[in-house]
Amino acid sequence: MYPDEPETRMTIRRTLIATAMALTTLAATLGAAAQTLKAADVHPAGYPTVVAVESMGKKLEAATQGRIKFQMFPGSVLGGEKEMIEQTQVGAINILRTSLGPVGPVVPEVNVFNMPFVFRDVTHMRAVIDGPIGQELLDKISASPAKLVALAWMDGGSRSLYTKKAVRKPEDLKGQKIRMMGNPLFVDTMNAMGGNGISMGYGEVFTAIQTGVVDGAENNAPSLYTANHFKAGAKYFTQTNHLIIPEILVMSKVTWDKLAPADQALVKKLGREAQLEQRQLWDKAVADYSAKLKAEGVEFIDIDNKPFYEATAPVRAKYGADFAALMKRIADVK
Repeated sequence: MYPDEPETRMTIRRTLIATAMALTTLAATLGAAAQTLKAADVHPAGYPTVVAVESMGKKLEAATQGRIKFQMFPGSVLGGEKEMIEQTQVGAINILRTSLGPVGPVVPEVNVFNMPFVFRDVTHMRAVIDGPIGQELLDKISASPAKLVALAWMDGGSRSLYTKKAVRKPEDLKGQKIRMMGNPLFVDTMNAMGGNGISMGYGEVFTAIQTGVVDGAENNAPSLYTANHFKAGAKYFTQTNHLIIPEILVMSKVTWDKLAPADQALVKKLGREAQLEQRQLWDKAVADYSAKLKAEGVEFIDIDNKPFYEATAPVRAKYGADFAALMKRIADVK
């Protein structure tokens, strides 16, 4: 006796439909799982922060067997810092290395790191960001309305003074116009140190030093060399180390929420590794560029920072009034 053909055909058709639906569901699942993360930085290719984040991406791709891929966009190709923060908040950029500036309005505690001489030196700064205080601030950023998940800290260098005339004490700055970043806190810092703080765009500094509009500026050794400001006449590099401001590596909250818990843990682990790798790259860059500056005739002037520290006490009192307890905890870190 032969089976009923219409019923057999219907059974086969149902089986095929069920199989097709299962395959469609599987394909959708695999498609959702496979993704490419876009990472961005204002710094150019080869810069320590860029190299460290690229290395993080390679590790992430290897650990997930290619399920999570990584694409780096350095050199402000996706916009300035403000634009890139906004893109990260909506998930158009997935991972971003940024300064603390845009975060300050939503997590005021991070503004403490902008204070002059809040850190004794780079070693002290690293002890703070590697310890409980650093983790607490990362957690505050992640829990804030900023729509960012803070993964790690990055070393932004130590800023010192470079001028046309040698500076060894606050009195030497009298009458000297020094370019500062636009934040009123930084302008007030230079005024307290004895100079005349001038807010000015970074791209204008070379010509301003060359023409005498300003008498100097302040930054780290890699920036002094790559911007060629020593060629504009700023041949004295006084090691004031008045600002030591770390930066952060963040992930879009939109992206973070779509990751499985195991992938979230992996991203955090690799972010911490990037923090330590970038530090080694940064130290090498500082050493290399310092040697290049000295070869170009730039004089590095080591000084006693205490007079500058004492002169800026009113700035810390004015801007740090709400964070006295946190500043005390930072000072107590050995």
